[in-house]
Amino acid sequence: MKWRRDIVVHNGSFERQDVHNVAGLPTMALDFALAEVLCRGDRRDALACADQALALTAERGRAEFRAAVEERILARRDPRGRRRARRLLGLATGLAESPPESWTMLLFDDAGLPRPTPQYVVYDLSGREIYRLDFAWPELRIAVEYDGYEAHENRAEKDRLRDHDLRRRGWIVIRATSTDLSEPSRLLDKIAAAFRARGMAA
Repeated sequence: MKWRRDIVVHNGSFERQDVHNVAGLPTMALDFALAEVLCRGDRRDALACADQALALTAERGRAEFRAAVEERILARRDPRGRRRARRLLGLATGLAESPPESWTMLLFDDAGLPRPTPQYVVYDLSGREIYRLDFAWPELRIAVEYDGYEAHENRAEKDRLRDHDLRRRGWIVIRATSTDLSEPSRLLDKIAAAFRARGMAA
């Protein structure tokens, strides 16, 4: 059999009830598959998958789904990766709007930063939503906005005006790009400086 380069094959054990029929195809149950990815897959991809799985789950059912995945993790016959998997599952919120946003959250956690609030909403004095920030430490009024190419192409001026208005409202706004995910020192230095400006150590 000839293997395709974009297919990853895992060997493991499962029960008959772990296989569901989706559009005529035998498919592993989502909680089972996600537990395996969290334990064995690339960490960044695993967190992005967890965020996507939670996003596909109705908000009222997310706690139950998260508990089911954790139960799968703990029930695996192979104990390797359990601690890592539970940590990644704890970082997943279902609010990331792209895999790079999931990866940015992982970067913050790896750096030992306090966990930011994802998709934080800023309201005006009348209670109207005016901005939604990718990541925020609201008590410090520090925000990190991830600039994905597709989302921010040709909107530099709009972003500049938005950042100016947020700064006027007392926010420190830091912009992150894909480069920061591979070489995060610039981004982490800016966040540390922002924390110091607020009288906190990052």
